[in-house]
Amino acid sequence: MGLHYELRFVGIGGQGNMLAGTIIAEAAVYYENKYATQVPTYTSQVRGGPTKADVIISDEPIQFAEATHIDFLLALDQRTYDMYKKDLKDGAIVLVDSGLVNVPEEDHKKWDVYGYPIVKTAKYDIGNVVTANILAVGMTVELTGIFDKENVKKAIADRVPAAFLELNMKAYETGIEIAKKLKAEKGK
Repeated sequence: MGLHYELRFVGIGGQGNMLAGTIIAEAAVYYENKYATQVPTYTSQVRGGPTKADVIISDEPIQFAEATHIDFLLALDQRTYDMYKKDLKDGAIVLVDSGLVNVPEEDHKKWDVYGYPIVKTAKYDIGNVVTANILAVGMTVELTGIFDKENVKKAIADRVPAAFLELNMKAYETGIEIAKKLKAEKGK
């Protein structure tokens, strides 16, 4: 069996988790010739309610679209982290906003956890808080190592309005660099 990788993006409505999942899935399908599914879950309270985007990337047709053995989790909210971490594989990669999510010590023992102030970095270093999801996409690409970085840039360009493309590309590249530093700190 070839590649079969499950990703989950969780947070609250308005943080861009759905768009992050869409970009990752579209990069795989349109630019990497892979199969992908993206299953969004959100409440009727779109802004401020819990959101989850599950993405499966595979070399073969996907028979079951629901992610049940998560390889990678991005969490930008404590409540959704607690709600949706249950499907993580042992050794899964977990990326959390360290300013918004507190990861219990027992979780650090089960998973490869990375924390970084994603939302704060988007707001103050990139210059716009709405780029937090694209910053996280860059970090996801670097931490997972399963995507061609240029292909994901193309998928971002397909989805982000032209007026905000330069700012989002800065966020994406910054996310890649941050993740490289985080991996180096862990000796990876």
